[in-house]
Amino acid sequence: MRRAGIRIARSIAGKSLAALLCLAPPALAAPRPAAGLDTHRIAQDRFGNDAPWYEGRIPFFESADPRIDAVYYYRWQLFRAHQRDLGAEGFISTEFLDDVGWQREPYASLNDATGFHVGEGRWLNDRRFADDYISFMYAGGNDRHFTDYMADAVWGRYLVDGDRDAVVRHLPVMRHIYRLWDEKFDFSKGLYFVEPLLDATEYTVSSIDASGGRDGFRGGDAFRPSINSYMFANARALSRIAALAGDEASAAEYAARAEALRGRVLADLWNPALGHFTDRHQAENEHVRYWQPIRARELVGYVPWMFDLVPEDARFAAAWAHLLDPAMLGGKAGMRTVEAGYEYYLKQYRYLGDAPECQWNGPVWPYQTTQVLIAMANLLDHHGATGPITRSDYLRLLRQYAALHRQGDGRLDLEEDYHPETGKPIVGLTRSHHYFHSGFVDLVLGGLVGIRPRADDVLEVNPLLPPQGDPQALAWFRVQDVPYHGHRVGVTWDADGLHYRRGAGLSVEIDGREVARRADLGRVTIPLARAPLPVIQRPIDLSVQLVRGAFPRGEASSNADPEAVHDAIDGRVWFFPELPNGWTSAPGPVPQWYAIDFGREVDLGRAELAFFADGRRFAVPRGYRIEAWQGDAWRTLPAALGAPLANGVTEAHWPAVRASKVRVAMDLAPGRAVRLVEFKLFAR
Repeated sequence: MRRAGIRIARSIAGKSLAALLCLAPPALAAPRPAAGLDTHRIAQDRFGNDAPWYEGRIPFFESADPRIDAVYYYRWQLFRAHQRDLGAEGFISTEFLDDVGWQREPYASLNDATGFHVGEGRWLNDRRFADDYISFMYAGGNDRHFTDYMADAVWGRYLVDGDRDAVVRHLPVMRHIYRLWDEKFDFSKGLYFVEPLLDATEYTVSSIDASGGRDGFRGGDAFRPSINSYMFANARALSRIAALAGDEASAAEYAARAEALRGRVLADLWNPALGHFTDRHQAENEHVRYWQPIRARELVGYVPWMFDLVPEDARFAAAWAHLLDPAMLGGKAGMRTVEAGYEYYLKQYRYLGDAPECQWNGPVWPYQTTQVLIAMANLLDHHGATGPITRSDYLRLLRQYAALHRQGDGRLDLEEDYHPETGKPIVGLTRSHHYFHSGFVDLVLGGLVGIRPRADDVLEVNPLLPPQGDPQALAWFRVQDVPYHGHRVGVTWDADGLHYRRGAGLSVEIDGREVARRADLGRVTIPLARAPLPVIQRPIDLSVQLVRGAFPRGEASSNADPEAVHDAIDGRVWFFPELPNGWTSAPGPVPQWYAIDFGREVDLGRAELAFFADGRRFAVPRGYRIEAWQGDAWRTLPAALGAPLANGVTEAHWPAVRASKVRVAMDLAPGRAVRLVEFKLFAR
């Protein structure tokens, strides 16, 4: 049951300010400009020369906990770094910054992290990134290499932006992909099964035990709470999208599928002996029997709550006590993926050389930590105080998760997995730096701040903060520029009114005007008609190339290593020093150049250059110029050149020209090399 909140009886869209004042109940605050954050200063402080990418795009947030704030902005850096430009195919989100052997070539995409990527990206004011990525995945990008809940994530994006056309147009492919999963459906049991590796969770209880404890990387097929919750959520999303499209027959079909799965999960994957949702073995061999429940609790047992599959029932809610128990799933530094009493807990099976590889038999994974925190937020928002979980637990575990983003030297760098007692990375491979198979922004905006997106014309806010006096309480926070149904939303909490000096309590703003206030923490619902969405702008990078050696292709004055040269036109932009990215020149003072050969003449009028600098080996060029191959010689273009920026994007413009080659010629500082992260060229 949803608890009643402060309500405003009529939509604010299209109403005059005077009309609002007349129609509003006493809870409506006097309309006035909100006390805005200095977003320009925050962007400069957090992102340096790369600030222009974030200003106007991200919601800005601050709170009484600077540790949460720092991770919140780092996570936007992580999101930005993982946007890969495919040129005419638009942007996608990647899971690893560098290439891995199991990615989809040549794009470097993986479908298992899609839910997190869309869940984070839906909060951007620039809708291009989520829109491009979803279109890519439904144009063949989702190869079902792993399980996923992508249809549900796409519906979740619609709940934020309200763009009906953007979600409905993918419905035929969504239905096709859903039916392809019949190959993993046991019709006699009414449940899906999967090999844990293809659930992106190798070395689980089901796979280890199916090997007799010898291994667990492959094999161990099981009926898992994860895949069945994903398919429940995807069916429910397909039903809702079909209804939106006016296809009532499909809506009814997929609603029935979802409810059938819900019934089977509750009846068959609930393990009464363990008081937890667990796998059942689908494999049958000398070690395990078909339909036998696994013998230990895993964190995956909370995934059904992530999708509101579980009803309000104290019997099920009692499972959350296992998360809080330090002898079970509650590690000192993070959530264990399997309880500590499991026979093979933290046994290391797999190595890359001498380095430990990924396993799910105890380590903390940001991936599943995010899922559990989303599930917890749903439980607290929908069911109140049912079960042992409290809002204090949510904030404590969110802070615990935030702490994992810090390395021992204080750097922000999220890796693949961590030791549950020390919080130190386990895998620690080069590929692991700044890993994007998790969420955090969504946990702040949807959980801590409590913006609960809806399909109807209502804005609902219910911050999941414990009351003042609780050790996890937050005295104040503010978020602004949150996109919602074509508007920009702001939410402020100030327990005693002393921080923002605009009165104590919770207030909500729409498009810069305060429209609701209450003196305590609690739910606020505001009728809100949708506003037109801005047209998505899609400038196309003409120089991007995913295949080494094909046109357009790079050429350079030094360091002609094919991979290094290609890195400057591979559609990837990040400035993290842990993972070098781009073409690196020989050191100055000898001038250097980097050229792009299109293999044909193209129209060009603008460039974006991303330079990395570290204050030591690498520095931005002292000066540069843009040259085009015209006739039989390089000719300098009459370009308006921006000053070279370190760890940001430098722009150059010129009157449109037609050329087959363009290059940037650079004058280097003595003893310093240039690292050209990316060289983008546009028609205008």
